[in-house]
Amino acid sequence: MSKVVIIGGGAAGMMAAVSAAQNGHGVLILEKNAKFGRKLYITGKGRCNLTNAAPVETMLENIPGNRYFLYSALYALDSAATVALFEDMGLKTRTERGNRVFPASDKASDVVRALERRLNKLGVKAEYNTPAKALVRENGAVAGVTASDGRAFPADAVIIATGGLSYPATGSTGDGYALAKSAGHTVTKLYPSLVPLKAAEGFIPLLEGLSLRNVAVRAFAGGKERYSGFGEMLFTRDGVSGPLILTASRHLAGLYGLAPSLSIDLKPALSFEELDARILRDFEKNINRAFKNSLDELLPQKLIPVIVELSGINPMKQPNSVTRDERRRLASLLKNLTLTITGSGGYDEAVITRGGVDVNEIDPSTMQSRLARGLYFAGEVLDLDALTGGFNLQIAFSTGWLAGSSIK
Repeated sequence: MSKVVIIGGGAAGMMAAVSAAQNGHGVLILEKNAKFGRKLYITGKGRCNLTNAAPVETMLENIPGNRYFLYSALYALDSAATVALFEDMGLKTRTERGNRVFPASDKASDVVRALERRLNKLGVKAEYNTPAKALVRENGAVAGVTASDGRAFPADAVIIATGGLSYPATGSTGDGYALAKSAGHTVTKLYPSLVPLKAAEGFIPLLEGLSLRNVAVRAFAGGKERYSGFGEMLFTRDGVSGPLILTASRHLAGLYGLAPSLSIDLKPALSFEELDARILRDFEKNINRAFKNSLDELLPQKLIPVIVELSGINPMKQPNSVTRDERRRLASLLKNLTLTITGSGGYDEAVITRGGVDVNEIDPSTMQSRLARGLYFAGEVLDLDALTGGFNLQIAFSTGWLAGSSIK
C-alpha cells in the first residue's frame, strides 16, 4: 500500500482519490478551501453538466487541445463508466439535448456530495484550508508535500490536481503551475477559454439578454477565419456569450491583438437570394405599415430597432418604397451582422484555462511525470481543453481516475 497525497479537491482530485483508495492506497487530499468541489458547485449554472454521453471517438472530436494524449485516460474511464460510477454512488442522472448528462436533481451540490460519500466510505482523509507550498523531492523522486503552514506530508506518490486559472474565486489561482515548474516541468502559454467576448458596437447594451437560436457565427483574426459554427448565442451588457460564442472564444485565445471580429448570419437556413425573396414577401404583407414595423415575423422584437438603424433605411418609409438596393443591403446585414471584438471576460468568467503543464512531459498511459518519479497530474492543470457540453469535466474525471489507478 502506498501513501498518496493529492493536491486539490476538485473534480479531478476527488476522482483520483476514489480510484487510488479503491486500489488499497492510503489517500490524503490537501484542499486550500474550506470544502471540496468549489468549482463544481457553479458548473452548468449550478446544475453541473458532469459528462457527455458520447463514445470516446466523438468525445475526442470535441477536444481541440492535445486530444490524442487522452486515449488511455478516456478508455480507462469513459462517459458510460463515469455515469455508472456516479449511479453506484447514489447519484441519479439524466441525459439532455446534445447528450449532456446532468444530475436528475439539477443540483451540482449532489455531484459533490456523491463523491464525498464515496471518499468517506473509502477512508480518504482531508486537510482543508491547507494550500500546498512545495514538493519534497529525494533522489529525483517526489517524497511528499509541504503545506503553506509549514507542515510536511510525506508520500510515495503525489497527484497535482489544482485546476487552472479560471474562476479564481473558487481557488483556481494557478498553484499547480508553480509546483510543476519546481519539478522541472514546462507550462505552456495560458489563456482564458470558453469565455464571453466583449464587443465595441454601441448597440450591444440595447440587446442585453437577447438569446438567438439557430444562427451561424464565423470568427476572424489577423485577416483569417479562425472558427465557424452553428448554434445558440446570447447578447450581454458588453458583448456576447452562449455556447456558440464560448466555443469561438477558444479559437480566438491569444489573438485579441489581431483585430478579431465576429460575423453573425441571422438566417443561415436561407441563401441570400432566398432571404431577399422572404423580405420582399414580408414587405408585400405589410405594404401599409412603416418599414420599422414590417420585420416582426423576420426578427426578434428587441433586434428590430438595431437592424433598422444599421440598415440606413428611413424607419418611417413604406415597404413598397424601399428600393431594391436598400432591400438587398438589409439582406446582406442579416447574413453578416459584424461585431468588433475587443477582448474577453478574462479568467473571472472563463469556464476553463487553455494551456497548462506540457503533456509531452507526462506519460499518457499513467499520468505520471516523465521528469519526477512518483509525481502525477490530473485535470485542468494539464495542457488539455475541450469544447462545452460536459467534455471538460470528463477529462478531469478520466485523468484523475487513471492517475489514481496507476499508482503502485
